[in-house]
Parts: sequence; structure tokens; C-alpha cells
Amino acid sequence: MANHKSAKKRIKQNETRRISNKWKTSRVRTEIKKLKAAIEEGNKANATSLLPAIQRLLAKLAKTSAIKKATAARKTSRLASQVSKM
Repeated sequence: MANHKSAKKRIKQNETRRISNKWKTSRVRTEIKKLKAAIEEGNKANATSLLPAIQRLLAKLAKTSAIKKATAARKTSRLASQVSKM
């Protein structure tokens, strides 16, 4: 257990960030599932409307280091190519 005041503060900060990152990444996964379902159904209008929102969420996560920049770019690229192939 931490003995220094600064170490205790760091533990609190890390826990807050962990919880925040967890719900943000969970939200992105949920949105991606919605987009993939729209692609499976062949609903191009719905898929094209969902894609920009997902791209924004992925960019925000990469900016705040919740996920790596390359991961966000890869996911964005693959989703965009799937939507464009519809």
C-alpha cells in the first residue's frame, strides 16, 4: 500500500482514468456492433450515418490515449472500407 501522499493521489487518479477509459471503450465497441449489424442487414443509409460518429469516438479515444492511435486508425479504415463496399 502507498505510504506517501503523492502515491495515494496517483492511485486515485489511475483508478478514475481506468474507469473512464473502460466505459469509453465499451461504448465504442457497442457502436461498432451496431454498425456491423447494419452492414450485415445491408442497410446502407443506417451504416453511413453511424460511421462518422464511430470515427469521432475512435479519434477521441486515441487522442486521450485510451487506445493506441494505430488501433483507432486501423479500426476506422476497416469499417470505412466495409461501408463503402456496400
